[in-house]
Amino acid sequence: MADLLGIGTSALSANSRALATASNNIANVNTEGYSRQRVGFTERPPNISGALALGTGVSVDSVSRVYDNFAVDQLRVNNASFSNFETLNEFASQLDSILADSNAGLSPAISEFFGALQEVADDPSSTATRQVLLSESESLVSRFDAISGRLESLNRAVNTDISATVSDINIISRSIADLNGRIADTESGGSGVVANDLRDQRDRLLLQLSEYTNVNIVEQSNGALNVFIGSGQSLVSGSFVQSLSVVSNDFDSSRLEIGYVSNGTTTQISAQIAGGRLGGLFDFREGVLEPARNRLGQVAIGITSQINDQHRLGQDLNGSTGGLFFNDLASVSALAFANTNNAGSGVLNVAVTDVNLLTNSDYLLSNNAGAYSITRLSDNTVTSLGAFPGTDAVVDGLTISLASGTINSGDAFLIKPTAAAPRDLRLQITDVRQVAAAAPIIGQASANNTGNATISPGVINGPPPLNTNLTQPVTITFNDPPTTFNVTGTGTGNPTNVAYTSGNAITYNGFTVELSGVPAPGDVFTITANTGGVGDNRNALLLAGIQQQLGLNSGTSTIGNVYGSLVAEVGTRTRESQLNREAQQTLLQQSQATRDAISGVNLDEETTNLLRFQQAFQASAQIISIADDLFQVLLGAVSR
Repeated sequence: MADLLGIGTSALSANSRALATASNNIANVNTEGYSRQRVGFTERPPNISGALALGTGVSVDSVSRVYDNFAVDQLRVNNASFSNFETLNEFASQLDSILADSNAGLSPAISEFFGALQEVADDPSSTATRQVLLSESESLVSRFDAISGRLESLNRAVNTDISATVSDINIISRSIADLNGRIADTESGGSGVVANDLRDQRDRLLLQLSEYTNVNIVEQSNGALNVFIGSGQSLVSGSFVQSLSVVSNDFDSSRLEIGYVSNGTTTQISAQIAGGRLGGLFDFREGVLEPARNRLGQVAIGITSQINDQHRLGQDLNGSTGGLFFNDLASVSALAFANTNNAGSGVLNVAVTDVNLLTNSDYLLSNNAGAYSITRLSDNTVTSLGAFPGTDAVVDGLTISLASGTINSGDAFLIKPTAAAPRDLRLQITDVRQVAAAAPIIGQASANNTGNATISPGVINGPPPLNTNLTQPVTITFNDPPTTFNVTGTGTGNPTNVAYTSGNAITYNGFTVELSGVPAPGDVFTITANTGGVGDNRNALLLAGIQQQLGLNSGTSTIGNVYGSLVAEVGTRTRESQLNREAQQTLLQQSQATRDAISGVNLDEETTNLLRFQQAFQASAQIISIADDLFQVLLGAVSR
């Protein structure tokens, strides 16, 4: 009877445990990250009676999670990838809407500015058209400043997000470490106890952590986990936490980076962070925001430099030489940041000296044991600087010199030639009469000429400054026969017997005129100062023509081309990030479904288990009842 009672009692206890486990599964059907549990049954050791091995019942061997490491790891990987592209798309979409806006974008302002220049060319004596030009110029400056401000706001938003994300990562890390300790304590001693609920909590935290960055884990023998991020940086090791920090960039304090402390030294590991929200933030800043800011600056310098150069070759309504239309961004906008770890005191001076060769890249200048080099960061092209700093370095339209101090071995400088230009742009002229629409010289034929040769009004040869002899009267007199001519007033001697070819350019004193037709002996042509040239529009036409001038990217792009490529690149990255986001969302949903299919609670299955275990429990109770009846019969027989 004792064996039968023991078997029934063991079955009753085991099935009661199974009922409780199934009930717990049902209770947690809506608990995020809960892994359903199942009871493992094992037969108890039999009693040996002669040649017989008599069963002694059942025991609960384990209560374990239904869990698949690969499925959970894949869920974390896809969660990190989705978060990466979602963050990139979130910020890139904002930048795209700024640049491509048909009203608030830069393209309309550029078109209206050059349209106003054309109106001045159409009616150079009108103060009304000149006033419109000044208004549109101010609007262009304001538009550059507004867009620059929006880009700076995005940079600040990235910094804020980086700080908040690092704070969240540190909180999660400490919680994982705490759970590591509790799990190790619970499962220690060889008792066979598995801390299922604590492991579920830890998995939920790891999934949250993967939302911020890629995560790799290694499980220790005691059940604790080592958690790694980046390229192998340890974040959690058992109960020990390696906290991250936010530090300023070694070159540019306006950029926040991720700091990792090891052996008392803080190392920037931003470049090693991939995936998750942090990866998306860095991808946006490095791959979208900074190139966009640089390209916008290239447009600003391109417009101002070309307009200024042409404007300084003209003449305003006061008869004065044209001055700067905009401030000289090429001389003042380039920035050079010394690395905060530099041992030397060197300060660099950087100026844009050839706008046509200017790129939209940043540069890194470094001194390696006296060997100076500069790296174009957009494609990592390295240029040796030879005798620098004794001789100025000229790279991609930039002239770099040592302004003061010394540069030690190991020192480095980050050069940003264009980033500050949109912010620094200012309009220099304030009076409509200062618009230099005319040319300062004019070519004229003598009224006494008898031939049919004509002379063009003339153009001024750039770049500025103007030739000091520009407005000195120059006279061209044809000889007999009129196949040659003599020149006076050039300031560099008086050329004689100059061969004449109809239509050829004639250049002296910084101007160029053309003589065409057949002159007669003694015909005279003069090039003199353009006094009273109120209706002259020659310089205004050249200013308006800059819009179509291939003056950027080594003579391959107009101003509109450069800005259009900026809008297209940001739009492409935005669309690309959106498509990647949608693809990763699908993969994330699939991996979540796979994990849930394995570890999630199925109510139909658990209801079936309840009925099965309930019947087993009732049958077990019946065994005990039968054992009791038999025992009572035995007692009754003995008592008689």
